[in-house]
Amino acid sequence: MWAPPPGSFLDRLNKIITLIRLYGLAVLLLKAFRHRVFKLVLLMPSVRKKVEAEMGKAKLDIETKLVPKGEHVVRHLSLPEKGLSLDEILGEMDKMDNEAIHASDWRHGKLSGAVYHGGPDLEEIIVAAYKRYAVSNPLHPDVFPAVRKMEAEIVAQTLRLFNNPNGAGVVTSGGTESIIMAVKTHQAWAKATKGITEPEIVIPISAHAAFDKAAAYFKIKVHTIPVHPTTRRVDVNHVKRAINPNTIMLVGSAVNFPDGNQDDIEALGKLALKYKIGLHVDCCLGSFIVPYLEKAGLADGGPSGRYKLDPFDFRVPGVTSISCDTHKYGFAPKGTSVVMYKDADLRRHQYYVNSTWVGGVYASPSIAGSRPGALIAGAWATMQHIGSDGYLESCRSIVSCARDIADTVIATIPELYILGTPPSSVIAFGSKHPNVNILEVGDAMAQRGWHLNALSNPPAFHLACTRLTTTMVDSFIADLKDAVRQAKLNPSGKGHHGLGQSSAVGPSMVGELATGIY
Repeated sequence: MWAPPPGSFLDRLNKIITLIRLYGLAVLLLKAFRHRVFKLVLLMPSVRKKVEAEMGKAKLDIETKLVPKGEHVVRHLSLPEKGLSLDEILGEMDKMDNEAIHASDWRHGKLSGAVYHGGPDLEEIIVAAYKRYAVSNPLHPDVFPAVRKMEAEIVAQTLRLFNNPNGAGVVTSGGTESIIMAVKTHQAWAKATKGITEPEIVIPISAHAAFDKAAAYFKIKVHTIPVHPTTRRVDVNHVKRAINPNTIMLVGSAVNFPDGNQDDIEALGKLALKYKIGLHVDCCLGSFIVPYLEKAGLADGGPSGRYKLDPFDFRVPGVTSISCDTHKYGFAPKGTSVVMYKDADLRRHQYYVNSTWVGGVYASPSIAGSRPGALIAGAWATMQHIGSDGYLESCRSIVSCARDIADTVIATIPELYILGTPPSSVIAFGSKHPNVNILEVGDAMAQRGWHLNALSNPPAFHLACTRLTTTMVDSFIADLKDAVRQAKLNPSGKGHHGLGQSSAVGPSMVGELATGIY
């Protein structure tokens, strides 16, 4: 696809035409008008005063929940004059674990995702592996050859799960870094092979925020495409209209974070091949669940076919990279993920090498230079301990749990509906009753001890089922029915479950709050 010279009249005209074709002139003008009006309204003293008051309330609410207060709270703001013993350190940790008013025990299983626990026996194995390689650093493979070998084997085993044994990959610090690296790799590839200097990517609105983060880091333009309101799959025709000479990659999820649904990877693959661009499949949350659905006999979606899984991995023509979190349903220690490529030739665009530095040759495969080899050892040990049979059984129990909950909600809670037809472990709930605010339902579930993820567009919340959830199905359903009844009969009139578009301050001001959390 021919591209006009960057910055030229034809280049600017092409960009304008692409935007009009993608969004429509009326929508573009409306967006610009709304943005301008919002900024002007905020300049009004009365409005600004009200916003500041709401911001103050929201900040105080966050601090109350997250920041321990009171005379019993000890803050360690300076190094101790004398070092503490192990017993003293563990004693301080005990205090910190219990000093928060809203502290809860994740072992009770009343949370969405967050903790992907493989059991106490696995904890011991991870700790033993970590201890053995506590000081190791993959940046020095000559000093720690075993860590280099373990990383290569983690990548090789994960590639086989995704049906590309001859592919290539790298272990990263998590799903966000895997995604950032995939975007960086396609940017470098497109520049080297096509001369693209003003890259653009096309992503579903349901794609992980890490794609926007990568684009912000690397100055890449993002075209965000809506999903179908019923299927929750990205609108492929809309994706096609967004492709232009500067497009370097498309994105699809299997499954997405918000509602656990899958994009049409085969259709996206056809577009990627036609226009000779990359296609990244985000399987971070699908993790070691989605690759086992077929083996578990669950890919056909059950008796009704409602939860059918479509092709998504490297067997789909056009797929060039996939991200998979080993620290989710792989049960590896937090801080490990794998980004995979169709071949080593594409992966080389991920690496950074400086051969002229006065300190010697510097080379690293990802963002970090030094990396904790102990986490790689923990991930390797986890995968060897659980094995394929263990992951297969885990897939069966967790996905069956999710489908049991979804089917029960459909059959017994008429006020709610399930977003799309999620094939894996994540299910999202919305309200179809005019007198039931789903965010108030979420608030009511929080009062009952549940930690769920609030969503927007449409308002909803989701539950990512884990091994901990499998014993909590009856409890979840009972609490959900009570929460719906409470929201319906005794609405609080608030329903601000979480931040973002569902919050009291709105999405435009959340950034100011978020910076105060850390």
